[in-house]
Amino acid sequence: MSTEPEIVYGRRPVAEAESGRRNVLRIHRAPEVADSELERLAGSPDHQGVVAEVEPFPYGDGIDLLERKKGLILALDQVQDPRNLGAACRSAEVAGAIGVVIPERRSATVTPAACKASAGAVEHLELARVRNLADWLTAARDAGYWIWGAAGEGGVPPWEVDLSGGTVLVLGSEGKGLRPRVRDACDGIVSIPQAGKTGSLNVSAAATALLFEAVRQRAEG
Repeated sequence: MSTEPEIVYGRRPVAEAESGRRNVLRIHRAPEVADSELERLAGSPDHQGVVAEVEPFPYGDGIDLLERKKGLILALDQVQDPRNLGAACRSAEVAGAIGVVIPERRSATVTPAACKASAGAVEHLELARVRNLADWLTAARDAGYWIWGAAGEGGVPPWEVDLSGGTVLVLGSEGKGLRPRVRDACDGIVSIPQAGKTGSLNVSAAATALLFEAVRQRAEG
């Protein structure tokens, strides 16, 4: 595990880092620091005049998450765009999910771009990396969770299934969707009905829709 400082940039992400779990080691702000230097540190022109050096992101343990009964968990199967990861984490944190689970391989991690896309939500959310997502889903079922995979078609509408108890929502990668073994590990498949001409929702948008359907059901329960 790397011990090198990581970068967080943007006003909101840096503010959330200051109130989150990671120690903030140093903050660089305009106008004391030149815009060109901030862009170099951030690796992006979207730094909004502030860049922080922080401790490495503390990934959690997927099995420990399952000790919290009746929680809402989002699992992302090889989502590789850090901005999609960040946006999904933002929705998960706002929805009150107890955590997000990603596989160790072929998955985006908490990069500066992911932190920015999450608006700092990753600083307050348990994000666990697991060696094998299908095996973890089996462990989640054994722990009393219901596992619902998401697909563009072929599933039932999410409001026709019970998302009010211990629930894992599983979404696949941007291009290929759920891998066969991950899909087979699910109890069922849900699909968000579509009325427009676009082929499908972005993975982070689909995650948002499903998470807040779960929130609606839990509020009514």
